[in-house]
Amino acid sequence: MRIARTVLQKPLSRRLMPLAYALVGMVALILGLTWGAMKIQVTLAGFLNGESVWSKAQKQAVIDLQAYASSGSRHDLEGFKTNYALLGYDRWVRDVTASGHYDYNEVKAALSHGNAIPETIPGVVFMFQHVNQAPYMRQALAAWRSTDDAIAQLGTISEELQHAYASGGPSAQEMERQRSRIRALNDFIEPRSDDFSLQIAHGALWMGEVLFVGVLFAACLASAFWLSLARRILARIRGTEDRFQLLFDSAADAIVMVDESHGRILNANRTTSLWSGRDPLELVGMNFQDLFVDGSTRAAGSSTIGMLRTMNGIARTVETHSSLTTWGAQPVRQAIMRDISDRVAMEQERRIGAEAMASVAEGVIIADAERRVTTVNAAHTRITGYTLQYLQHHRFDELRRMPDGSPLPSSIWEMVADGGNWVGEVQSWRSDGSSYPELLSISAIRNSDGRVQHYVAVVTDITRSKADRQRLEYMVAHDPLTGLANRNEFQRHCTHAIETAARTNGATAVLFVDLDAFKAVNDSYSHAIGDRLLVKVAQRIRRELGENDVASRIGGDEFTVLLGGLRTREQAAQFANRLLMSLSEPMLIGDYEIVMSASIGIAGYPLDGSDPVALIANADAAMYAAKTQERNTYRFYTPLMHADARMRLMLGADLRQALMRDEFYLVFQPSVELRSGRIVAVEALLRWRHPERGELMPDEFIPLAESLGLIRRIDAWTMRAVCSQIRQWDQAKLPPMRVALNASAATFGHPGFIDSVKHALQTSQISPKRLMFEITESAILRLGEATEQTMHALHALGIGIAIDDFGTGYSSLAYLKLSGIDFLKIDRSFIKDLPDSTNDMAIVEAMLAIAKSLDICTIAEGIETAAQHEYLLRAGCIEGQGYYYSRGLPASEIERMLSPNPRHETSRLRLVPPKYPRA
Repeated sequence: MRIARTVLQKPLSRRLMPLAYALVGMVALILGLTWGAMKIQVTLAGFLNGESVWSKAQKQAVIDLQAYASSGSRHDLEGFKTNYALLGYDRWVRDVTASGHYDYNEVKAALSHGNAIPETIPGVVFMFQHVNQAPYMRQALAAWRSTDDAIAQLGTISEELQHAYASGGPSAQEMERQRSRIRALNDFIEPRSDDFSLQIAHGALWMGEVLFVGVLFAACLASAFWLSLARRILARIRGTEDRFQLLFDSAADAIVMVDESHGRILNANRTTSLWSGRDPLELVGMNFQDLFVDGSTRAAGSSTIGMLRTMNGIARTVETHSSLTTWGAQPVRQAIMRDISDRVAMEQERRIGAEAMASVAEGVIIADAERRVTTVNAAHTRITGYTLQYLQHHRFDELRRMPDGSPLPSSIWEMVADGGNWVGEVQSWRSDGSSYPELLSISAIRNSDGRVQHYVAVVTDITRSKADRQRLEYMVAHDPLTGLANRNEFQRHCTHAIETAARTNGATAVLFVDLDAFKAVNDSYSHAIGDRLLVKVAQRIRRELGENDVASRIGGDEFTVLLGGLRTREQAAQFANRLLMSLSEPMLIGDYEIVMSASIGIAGYPLDGSDPVALIANADAAMYAAKTQERNTYRFYTPLMHADARMRLMLGADLRQALMRDEFYLVFQPSVELRSGRIVAVEALLRWRHPERGELMPDEFIPLAESLGLIRRIDAWTMRAVCSQIRQWDQAKLPPMRVALNASAATFGHPGFIDSVKHALQTSQISPKRLMFEITESAILRLGEATEQTMHALHALGIGIAIDDFGTGYSSLAYLKLSGIDFLKIDRSFIKDLPDSTNDMAIVEAMLAIAKSLDICTIAEGIETAAQHEYLLRAGCIEGQGYYYSRGLPASEIERMLSPNPRHETSRLRLVPPKYPRA
């Protein structure tokens, strides 16, 4: 076979050579014709360009001559002469080339003057000389020549006009006569010029068609010749090798001829190529063993089984039968490989199926067409306790029921018989009589006629997964900390309650409950204590619920309660009162007894909303109103509450701009030494001059600034303004006095606070002893360990520190031991009922005694009567503030009161009615 292929190769190549030569000749002919056509097209393009230039020059010459006749402009005359000369060049070239006696260089120069394309000049000359009688060319040249005399008359008119203008200018009659002659000549030339252009265009189109037909005809003729030649040659070279190869390649098995001496492949059929993924020529010369995966071949009787290697990496299992023969004197082994992949796969699948059924975790039942059990796996026995011997005489559906206790319906078997697969939950029984939830999947195996031959049932014990699912469903719908419903579950119940109320013409209400000062509990004790407190609160809320009521925790310290089956609003108010009383009772959390209160907002269906989202939002707005106005109370929703919320949003936007617009300013309230009545200090109080709402007190915007994160910027502005004012008072020679300013917890605890204080002192060049920072007990709680470090740093600078509103927070006498505490400000709540309240007297006297023993200066806030002043003086209080002495005053008023200039009248401090709320 190998020799035959070698012998046939040379005659085949020789027989194909004439075909190759003919192909090369045909390609050369087509290329030559195409090149000639391109040259002719270039010439035609140049000729058309010349025609366009001539037509434009003729028209422009007439226009310039008319303009010159009217105006005598030399510019128009020069334009005419230029175009007239171009027309002359073209006419000379046309006539001299037609005569056949010319100098090529002179003609080339003349055409160059006429703006001809240089590459097209030889072709244009050729057309003038040899193609002037061609169709359309003859008519075009005749139309051109007919304009020669008229164009010459235009030159004569230009000379006459030039002479007339040189002699002083032509008369009006002469100018009109010449213009009439020009128009007449133009009317004569224009149609002939258009005819010339049209004939040239037709000629170019005709020439293009001739060229196309010529090239197409030549290409078709050459192709027909080549195809005829190829047909004859190919018909002769079909022979014995093709017939043999057809039989060889059509075999279903892979056949390989192998050199017995070297193990090299001599030939391989198409099947071998397809299975191995290699080209037949690529297979020739390969080692036969390289076709198989290393170590995969094994003897199987008279044949060999191995894994045939493929290019895509997927091995094919083949069984190889081989026989030895000779090609001439060469021993050759014929190897016939048969694909047994399907057979091996079926055996493997059968083995895997048996092993899988035995080892699968789910129970598997195989039953006959009557649903009697024929086979079960070990997992089914483990799950149910029933052995195969027991079940073989029973139908597998006898031990199963639907979750409601009814037998498995006939629709299941109808669905499976129709080709479906039924999956569902059933109740199944074990051998010990106990039942369990089971996931049952039933499918059918059919015979060749499509009839059910066997049923296959897969059973899974879902006791644990069902419990897990129920637990997960509970977790998805409930708060993990308190066990109350979450927001989504609450909204679902709310939707159901609204639908019920709509059907029965009843009512339902949503209560939004928010704990008062819960953050202080977290900060004072710990978040763990706070979480335990939330659990206690949830228990007390749950204790008050009725049969149709639902409670939820929707976030943080916020709870909602749904009251269903209401008839009047008073029922919701009664529940709110009971809940407030329950929540106000002391709660024992570990070693701590904590007393809490709450603010409640109430919104009811149908008055305050028709969907859960609206009711919750409106109840939230009502809660905010309750918290803002009083706390430890409830409020029913009114539309005005949303207006207040919008106003807070607008105020927040204005607050962001207030610093840039310089809308803040300070007033100063004097602090008086009680014994002498001398002003020893002032407290800087912040005010906001709102462009629309007028003067706003700190209580109206400071909480908002804290929530928006603007409080540190406001504190920084206040500190700079205070330092600047102290500097101005020093320059005015006022007696040196202490200026107190409030510091928020955010500012006091910031790492850069001390550096900002130092910078303000250096910038204003004032003494640190002139400043005193006031910080509340709640701020000290929030700062934690950082409090003592900051106080120590301020004390080292010489700046005073006062505990503000002492006694109103989560008080601890340990605060008074902190280094740097110089002043203790007794809150106005203990002062307002003096000296009539014995309880307040006892508390104030205790505070004064403790402060005196710790060498801390005391300052009483909110003194408004002489009796309060006298009592505090006798009790040993050092300083006092309040409307009894003065309200907050502008800096100029403080300067007037304390100025040493004798021209100023001495100001007396007097009782001021409390017309403004406290700063």
